[in-house]
Parts: sequence; C-alpha cells; structure tokens
Amino acid sequence: MPAPIATPWLSAQTDQDPRSATGKTLRWGIVATGSIAGLMARDLSLLADAELYAVSSRQQSKADAFAAEHGAARTYVDDGGVPGYRRLLADDQVDVVYVATPHAQHHEVVLAALNAGKHVLCEKAFTVNAREASELIDTARSRNLFLMEAMWSRFLPSMQRAFEIAASGELGEIHWVTADLGFPAPYSPGSRLWAPRDGGGALLDITVYPLLWALGTLGFPQTVSATGFVNDDGVDSQNALTLGYHHAAQVQLTSSLLSHGPRTATVAGSKGFLQSVGSINNPRELVITKDRNDPRTEKFDVVGKGYTYELREATRCIQQGLTESPVMPLEDSLNTMRLFDGVRAQLGVSYPNDRH
Repeated sequence: MPAPIATPWLSAQTDQDPRSATGKTLRWGIVATGSIAGLMARDLSLLADAELYAVSSRQQSKADAFAAEHGAARTYVDDGGVPGYRRLLADDQVDVVYVATPHAQHHEVVLAALNAGKHVLCEKAFTVNAREASELIDTARSRNLFLMEAMWSRFLPSMQRAFEIAASGELGEIHWVTADLGFPAPYSPGSRLWAPRDGGGALLDITVYPLLWALGTLGFPQTVSATGFVNDDGVDSQNALTLGYHHAAQVQLTSSLLSHGPRTATVAGSKGFLQSVGSINNPRELVITKDRNDPRTEKFDVVGKGYTYELREATRCIQQGLTESPVMPLEDSLNTMRLFDGVRAQLGVSYPNDRH
C-alpha cells in the first residue's frame, strides 16, 4: 500500500462559481439513464459551457424520455446487435462521455469510449478491481485522453474546506478519523446493489464516501483490516474497515446496506477535532472544536445537487488539454481499487469480472 500523502488534494476552483464558463462548450454523451444519470444531466445543464448532446439506453422508450426531460439532441439504443453506447461513441459530435452504468460494466464501456477517442468521466466506483482500473488508465494515457472517476464529493466546497483545515495544522497532528454511511436497501437479487454480476454490495457502492475522509486527511494507509457480513449471494451487505498508519494514526469506517446511521465524520488531532453535519458525502456544516473550547461552525451551500463541481473540473481539464485531474488523479483511483481488492479478499467477496 502506498505511503501516506502529506497534503490532501485541494482545488484552486473552490471559490469560483462552477456554473461559469472556463472555455469552449463541450458536447456530452451520457451512457445509461438511471437515477444518477438524471441527477448529473440536471447539474450539467447549469454549466455555461456544457451541452448534453446524446444519451444511450437499451430501450428506446427510456432514451426518449430521458432526452425529452434533459434536452438531449440524439438518442442511441441497441440495434442489430450493436449496443446503444457503441452507437453513441461512433458519433463524432460527442466530445466527452459520462458513464453511469453499474460498476461491472464500467471497464467495458470506458475502454470502448477511450478507443473511440472520447474523453471520459466514469461514475464511482471506478471499476470492479485494480486490474481493470490499470488497463483503463494505461489506455487513456496512451491515447492522450482525459479520464476521471466521478467522485463528486471530493470537489464539494465543504469537503475541500475539511481537507484544508486538516492540512493547515489547526487541529494539530491528525491521529484518528471515523466515518460512517448506511441505509437499508430493500433486498432484490436483480438489483444492482445486490447482484454479483453488477459488482453489488456496500463496498463498491458506498464505502468510497467514508474512505474519502481518510484519504483527504491522512492519505492511503499501510494496513487495512476488514470485517463484514457477506450474504448468500456473495456480496457484502455491511463492512467495517480499520486503516493503520505508521505515524500513529488510525481510521475506522463503517458502510451498511442494512441500517441507517448518523452519517457523520470526525477528524481528531492533538489540538482539536472537526465533525461533519449532514451526510458525509455532502456535509452542509463543519464544526471545529479546539482545546475543548467553544466550537466554531462553518456552513456551506451547494450549486445544484452538488455534481456541478466535478463536472466543472472535468470540463476545465479537457478545455485545458489535461489528461487527468490534479484533484482526482488516476493513481488515487487505482490505489483505491487495490485497497478494495484487499478488503474483498479478507471478506471473501469475488465477482465474475475477477475471472476475466
């Protein structure tokens, strides 16, 4: 596992309105029409220099409904054995593709997009395993194309501020971090949250959010210990991770598809501690307490649903000719998948993609 990173990944764009143009207008294509695709489309419409041009789906009715609601000019669906997403990728008018499919399809779709010469923003988790992530990264770099994992929370003003406070020394040396995220997801063997073929389970779907608090304040750990409950289908419905660091720091993370939780994070240092208010993936307040004195509260608003910030970053990077984001570097996505591979080995979770 990589050594801890001394400073978190802070954006120079935090104080700017993400809706403001930073360059020429980019034409976007969206692959899939699920709920996250709809949320992203609505926030994409807020950017002055982004246009939703095309959408792909397996079903014409879903593609038509999505295009009508969000203003996409073109729709592509499966036809004659050719998947709709491949027909979208063949459209020369598409500059950048947002991939919103289930986890297990990310590798196939992103690889096809890169080979078609498209820049890509791929929904988290980046892939199912590190082997897939490494191949995508190598392909993007060899073709000089932009690629980024859509880890939206990383770009939020509240998260950026939390990372900044931790790095500033205001809390002293950070010694422990806790974070949790959970909700009771109704069980359905065909649902992407529960299906092994889709990369189901708590780890790939929601553990990325508690983990972000560790990475943004302490970096990647030297040791990872995992426990959890694996259901009869072979996916983790709940997990608890303990991360260890050589510099006398530790982290406890909990993720659950079985129960509600407080959805809070605490970053504790030798001079004080920080606590989040609101769900950890989109906190609206940070409460900072130093030396047990009266706490200070910092409040935050978001533009749209909060996805505008990652969309701005991807748009800005492509406009400037960058092939990856300095705030969300590809090496972090790869190292996260390596960490998750280790966790799955401890839990006994494997997916069909692992056998390819």
